[in-house]
Amino acid sequence: MRSFAVSALREPPFPARRHAAVELVAGESTGWARDLGLVATAAGLRRLRGAGAAELAGRACPDAPVDRLRLLTDLISWLFVMDDACDEDGLGASPTRLAPTVAELLEVLDGHGDPAAPRPVAAGPLGVGLDDLCRRVRALHRPTLLRLISQLREYLLALLWEAANREHRRVPGVAEYVQMRRHTGGARPSFTLTDLAHDGLPAAARQADPALAALDDLAADLVCWCNDLFSYGKELSSAPDVHNLVTTIAGESGQGEEAALRAAAARFNEGLAAYAEREAALTGAGDESVRAFLVTRRNWIRATYDWSLAVSRYA
Repeated sequence: MRSFAVSALREPPFPARRHAAVELVAGESTGWARDLGLVATAAGLRRLRGAGAAELAGRACPDAPVDRLRLLTDLISWLFVMDDACDEDGLGASPTRLAPTVAELLEVLDGHGDPAAPRPVAAGPLGVGLDDLCRRVRALHRPTLLRLISQLREYLLALLWEAANREHRRVPGVAEYVQMRRHTGGARPSFTLTDLAHDGLPAAARQADPALAALDDLAADLVCWCNDLFSYGKELSSAPDVHNLVTTIAGESGQGEEAALRAAAARFNEGLAAYAEREAALTGAGDESVRAFLVTRRNWIRATYDWSLAVSRYA
């Protein structure tokens, strides 16, 4: 299935770049996760290292100051640990099992990274790690923290949607899945910390422009759909999950596996072409801040494709 995904997907027509400090940041971020207890076993450490959070961040943010690259890497590492706990370790098997953890993490977010507050040790390593991320973002730029907190709330609540589907063996429809995948995939908070690493991006009011917001949604879709196609084979062979674009297409259309794979790849390829057209139109408007914004999103699309080929997470 992995070889099919590689051959069926169109390679993003954007330059591939990589930050020079990837290896340095990888070591530091792994140490951060280990010291906080986010990974407590040798197997967990191997799984996190194999995920290549710094590799993804370094390709998505090739020009960032090293401290901002490290912050993005730590967020991605936290998201990987949370996702693996839900998807592979059983935390997300049902809403009743997941809900206490979500409630604890929402309480951490409600603290807004207050540097005077005690560390939320009762929330466990996931809570302490999330609090640390919020404190660091707060120290850099409080408006970004508010945006990040909102997106992480949406992410956590969307995980409960996934858990309910798993409990009832429910396969969502394609439109529903595409909408919710923007939240479960963690792309939006990752975009936000990528933006934090760059100067000269559009102000919040400009980013709310419908054309720019639609392009941002499409970038998140492409990141998530690429992820789905590369991960499908692993999910099928280990612990089949309903939360994959291929699975939802098969469930809604009644198509067989190969046809659903081709349809999912075609959806990605068509989305990539649409993205290029919309990007060209926005670039032609001559707004330098918008051009800088577009570079960050195209970097993420290319980074996800190249990272998926390079790391063992979906092998």
